Amino acid sequence: MCDDHRMASHIPRPPLDVQAFLDSAGVARTVVAYRKAETIYSQGDASETVMYLQKGEVKLSVLSNMGREAIVAVLGSGHFFGEGALAGQRLRVKSATANAPSTILVIEKNEMLRVLHEQHALSDWFIGHLLTRNIRIEEDLIDQLFNCAEKRLARALLLLARYGEPGRPRRMIPKISRKTLAETIGITRARVTFFMKRFKKLGFIENDGRTINSSLLNVVLHD
Repeated sequence: MCDDHRMASHIPRPPLDVQAFLDSAGVARTVVAYRKAETIYSQGDASETVMYLQKGEVKLSVLSNMGREAIVAVLGSGHFFGEGALAGQRLRVKSATANAPSTILVIEKNEMLRVLHEQHALSDWFIGHLLTRNIRIEEDLIDQLFNCAEKRLARALLLLARYGEPGRPRRMIPKISRKTLAETIGITRARVTFFMKRFKKLGFIENDGRTINSSLLNVVLHD
């Protein structure tokens, strides 16, 4: 039987030097450093800024009225978040927390709108970036609704290793804690450890625990 449903998305860094665009456009912004586990903003806060993750990792989550947390996405460096402000969102509908020590550029809503209006290349990329991220989150939701824990973990590992991307002959998983993996797919750390040991025993993962073999894809494809 599958474990309880919680959705999450580990999303790789976008293939564009956004930092260079922001610098060249002279964007007015504030640079803020956050410690691991520090709250960046909370669900229900005023939505007045857009954030760009310069370095680190950020978890986006939603808290239900019953106090249950659902992880919506885990973002790496090179991503925007809090962009709902650009669409007239008055309050944050998600919370953002630093999963690791992080450096974040905080950009006022009107300033971000100005840059997107003036910098067409950045604007085109930004739209594509948001659409790609939304597609991934939708795929993750489907994964959570219809797949059991073992499949969800296998898919998360393949995505972390960027399986199938060109120019990546070694399918390496970036350093990530069992706790973060567990939160990502909505199971306990003990279950993650159990499945990781099983994957190693079956040869899906090398003994170093970070090198993925293509055979792991069989777990995702198997009915």
